[in-house]
Amino acid sequence: METQNNRTELLKKIKDEIFAGEHLPLYKERLKNKVFPVIGEGSHYAKIIFIGEAPGKNEAQTGKPFCGASGKILDQLLESIGIPRGEVYVTNIVKDRPPMNRDPSPDEVQTYGPYLDRQLEIIQPRVIATLGRFSMVYIMNKFGLNSQLESISRMHGRIFEAETAHGRVKVIPLYHPAVAVYNSNMKDELKKDFEVLKRFK
Repeated sequence: METQNNRTELLKKIKDEIFAGEHLPLYKERLKNKVFPVIGEGSHYAKIIFIGEAPGKNEAQTGKPFCGASGKILDQLLESIGIPRGEVYVTNIVKDRPPMNRDPSPDEVQTYGPYLDRQLEIIQPRVIATLGRFSMVYIMNKFGLNSQLESISRMHGRIFEAETAHGRVKVIPLYHPAVAVYNSNMKDELKKDFEVLKRFK
């Protein structure tokens, strides 16, 4: 029978591999800047997992996902639908910060992606909420939903269904909270989209 410790152990194994991952494309960058990889945080039994693209500066300095301005917005959005952050799991596709916060490269997404795949297999969420374009494309492709891919402005807030080894999951593309840092209209849009998650609490 699976135990909490089993999931914790398996997730710790991923963390240890990433910390030691000299083969990773951003490993040298991490050492040079004396920062941390950002593995993920939250409940190992989360019904909802949020996936961003890559850590920003604050995240790399602390090793915690979504702890800067975007993180504050994510916390507010979760609060608005009555879901404590501790009940969800939050991570990124790419676990190290790309230099100058540039977009992750296809090679980086391909190299770090399998770690995310394993996190999904271990946590077995009912809902995968992608934050931003990169994680939306990665997850839609992973679950064979690529034929339904459109721009995020058309996809956000919609619910897609996918089959996984642990049963059916809902995939819900959302804007990345960063879009709302300087644009309150986008925050209203995000709030509206987050309402969709309420039914999966």
